[in-house]
Amino acid sequence: MTAPDIFCQISAGDLEAAVVTRTDDLIAFLDHRPVFKGHVLIAPVAHVDTMLDLPDALKAPLLTLGQQVARALAEVTGCQGTFVAMNNVVSQSVPHLHLHVVPRTKGDGLRGFFWPRTKYAEGEAGELAERLSAVL
Repeated sequence: MTAPDIFCQISAGDLEAAVVTRTDDLIAFLDHRPVFKGHVLIAPVAHVDTMLDLPDALKAPLLTLGQQVARALAEVTGCQGTFVAMNNVVSQSVPHLHLHVVPRTKGDGLRGFFWPRTKYAEGEAGELAERLSAVL
């Protein structure tokens, strides 16, 4: 059996974290390596690998808690907005679904996304959108 990941350990109380809030289903705590102070991670208490595995019953509560944390960050830190992100497998440092809510202020030095941008060739965006639409 695989050892519990860090977020499962935090949820179980086996690993210390600066917990911001907790419900029966979700836990929110400060990232120990924040992009900016106040960077919060929100994770399901029960183990969920990625967004693709997230049960329907947790979708609205996860986003609602993200919204509440973003509001609280504005009030507490004075940030002007937030960057909200979720990695799935690639760049997912902990194999347990988690939503990042990072306080942002104009001129904070964070530029765009953390990866280079690309461009579509002529007609490529429309073709890709059609293929995705067909699958959805």
